[in-house]
Amino acid sequence: MDKPLEKQLTSWLKIQKEACGFYLNLTVIFGLLTGFALIVQAYLISTILHGIIILTLPKSDFSNEFLYLLALVPVRALLAYARERSGFEAGKRLRLQIRSAVLDKISELGPAFIKGKPAGSWATIVLEQVEDLHDFYARYLPQMILAGFIPLTILVVVFPLNWAAGLILLCTAPLIPIFMIFVGAGAADANRKNFSALAKLSGHFMDRLKGLNTLKLFNRGEAEGKEIEAASESFRKKTMSVLRLAFLSSAVLEFFAAISIALLAIYFGFSFLGHFNFGDYDAGFSLFAGMFVLMLAPEFYQPLRDMGTHYHAKAQAIGAAEELMTLLEYKLETSAQTTLSTDKSTTHKTINWHAGLEIVASDFTVKSHSGITLAGPLSFQLNNGQHMAVVGPSGAGKSSLLNGLLGFLPYQGSLTINGIELNELAVSQWRAHLAWLGQDPQLFHGTVRDNVAMASPKMQDETVRSLLAKAKVLDFVNQQALGLEHPIGEQMAGLSVGQAQRIALARALGQDAALFLLDEPTASLDRHNEQAVLSALREAMINSSCLMVTHRLDQLQQMDTVLVLDKGIIVQQGSFEHLNNIPGLFKQMQSDDSEQENKELN
Repeated sequence: MDKPLEKQLTSWLKIQKEACGFYLNLTVIFGLLTGFALIVQAYLISTILHGIIILTLPKSDFSNEFLYLLALVPVRALLAYARERSGFEAGKRLRLQIRSAVLDKISELGPAFIKGKPAGSWATIVLEQVEDLHDFYARYLPQMILAGFIPLTILVVVFPLNWAAGLILLCTAPLIPIFMIFVGAGAADANRKNFSALAKLSGHFMDRLKGLNTLKLFNRGEAEGKEIEAASESFRKKTMSVLRLAFLSSAVLEFFAAISIALLAIYFGFSFLGHFNFGDYDAGFSLFAGMFVLMLAPEFYQPLRDMGTHYHAKAQAIGAAEELMTLLEYKLETSAQTTLSTDKSTTHKTINWHAGLEIVASDFTVKSHSGITLAGPLSFQLNNGQHMAVVGPSGAGKSSLLNGLLGFLPYQGSLTINGIELNELAVSQWRAHLAWLGQDPQLFHGTVRDNVAMASPKMQDETVRSLLAKAKVLDFVNQQALGLEHPIGEQMAGLSVGQAQRIALARALGQDAALFLLDEPTASLDRHNEQAVLSALREAMINSSCLMVTHRLDQLQQMDTVLVLDKGIIVQQGSFEHLNNIPGLFKQMQSDDSEQENKELN
């Protein structure tokens, strides 16, 4: 990984630590208290052993020391527990805030942006990568402070007793972080590649799982199985490279810590044997000083070793932070683009919805999030209670127009709602008065009633049944043993596409919407149900405006106005009768439909 990028990601991670609150500082405090308790414990044990062995004092003279030593055992246990709990709480708060920010950002960018990645990749970002930030805040950041304070405190205690021992500790201490940096240099890059492979595998697997029936029909099961196996093998290799770095780093840290402690043991051993006579300030070597320093030596290196162990938490967090930072700091590339605002602190204009609805588009150009023009410039007007259809060949920009109206895509030009620019409205206020029914209905895990009454959870059962009847799906629901409590599984398991479409239609009919936005609402229905659903829609939209995208030209007689789009612009506009009697794309599309129907009949 490039050093500038690594520094940028590290800085971004440290900025996010504010979400941890005071729990991060509390973790450091408990860690410091644990270190002080260890020093006191070493002092008490050294005092007792020196007094009993060297000074040959009776054990009763050290009653208080024994009591203090016994009291330190539960105190250290409580401090260790408190440190772990506060560290976990700090990491939990951070994860909750980051995950909330990610979900808010995804919601802000909308479905048009989400479809740019497989669902499995988004699941990896929201779940795996956010989780992998935990140890960076719960362990690594507090350990960085402790790795400085605790060894420094031990040096302050050791130097007055023996300057040679203090010098050994001081000179050997940098070896651990230096070699930790050398070994861990590639850890962040290995973790980043690991996350990339995991996202690819997740997206690949979920896409194939969703299209399993299609793969079987085309006899592609074995070939796709080999592709999943190849993606799994790539992920395995990258995971093993991360583990190799982790084990190598741990081995190096343990090696240098053991060597450093051995040097101290050799120094004191030869000093007690009389071979060394330096370092004691001419005060003579005592068992107290030797025992005290040797017991503190492992604790001197332990914070540095812990920091080395948790260094992989940093590498893991940096690997996870790349996509998270890119997503959370995603900005539209051109400043002229405007979108609906989701900022609750921003002052928005309000609309008197009881006065009706009028939409006026003037040079309305829908853009992608990267600034590419998808449709426009478009100029049209939808009056209160008017029903407008949008038709055109595939790729003409029909769905892009709907996404622009819904606020899922940025736009240029002007789009006013009752005289107020769309981007000056609060997103919640605008969408609360819309009923959107797409060609790919989205039902959620729960019951039929839950899905229909989503906009109003306290809706009466009679009202739910009435909406289901209007959508021509009540018979199906009544046939189920649990009726309205019939469960809907993940990915609409247990329902046909047509049934799911009609349940979604019942949900849309339950909203007191000023504008219905319909994207191929009868695409998955047979002719009989199609006519029934269209009849229900016309009845529900008597007092509402409607903009419907459709390929079915025989549905347009009831529409007030038809917009004909081609290559992102309006090429024809008028009533069905008017467009049917003049040459142009609309007339050509009708001829093509007639030829297709004749072929199907023959």
